[in-house]
Amino acid sequence: MFVRAKKRGQRIYLMIVKNERVNGKVKQTVLHHLGRLDILQQTGELDRLLISAQRFSENLAVLSGHDRGESITTRTRRIGPALVFERLWRELKIDKVLADSLAERKFEFDVERAVFLTVLHRLFAPGSDRAAEKWKEYYAIEGTDELSLHHLYRAMAWLGEPLPEDQQHGRVPGRAGLGQWATPFAPRCIKDRIEEALFAARRECLRV
Repeated sequence: MFVRAKKRGQRIYLMIVKNERVNGKVKQTVLHHLGRLDILQQTGELDRLLISAQRFSENLAVLSGHDRGESITTRTRRIGPALVFERLWRELKIDKVLADSLAERKFEFDVERAVFLTVLHRLFAPGSDRAAEKWKEYYAIEGTDELSLHHLYRAMAWLGEPLPEDQQHGRVPGRAGLGQWATPFAPRCIKDRIEEALFAARRECLRV
């Protein structure tokens, strides 16, 4: 069933009609004449009829409730980036290497999660830490809801901390006999030690 408008002279009339198939042909039957469109609009009868009818439609009732502000607003967040790269992050043992490096440090926030967030942000929308803090609101990333811009700054500062003096000169041993030559151009930092540990862990996996 549907509402059909039919013009007679200068006036438009509304009617409820129904299509039926009779002997292989579609036949239209008028079920009810609603009246002149201009009068229905002026008196508000058309609006009252539509509002009354929509109470019996679940879909329209939901849409109408949303228009009136009666619906519950929820936040939608994307899951794809974290879903894929969280698995790679763990398979490459980055989370474990970071945990080992943080074992003797006492931060009041999850540094590993802060580093993961900044890495993920740079993969998908390269930008500053400030941009990363805003970007994360649109993505479901485990363990990052409580992270603020201050935490991201501190995590990056930790990665850039120079290593002790005895690890700044000559050949610096790493895991599994690996190491890296210190250079006179820039001090070796925690991020350098993490890179060495990741490389060593990767080589051990390839041996297995």
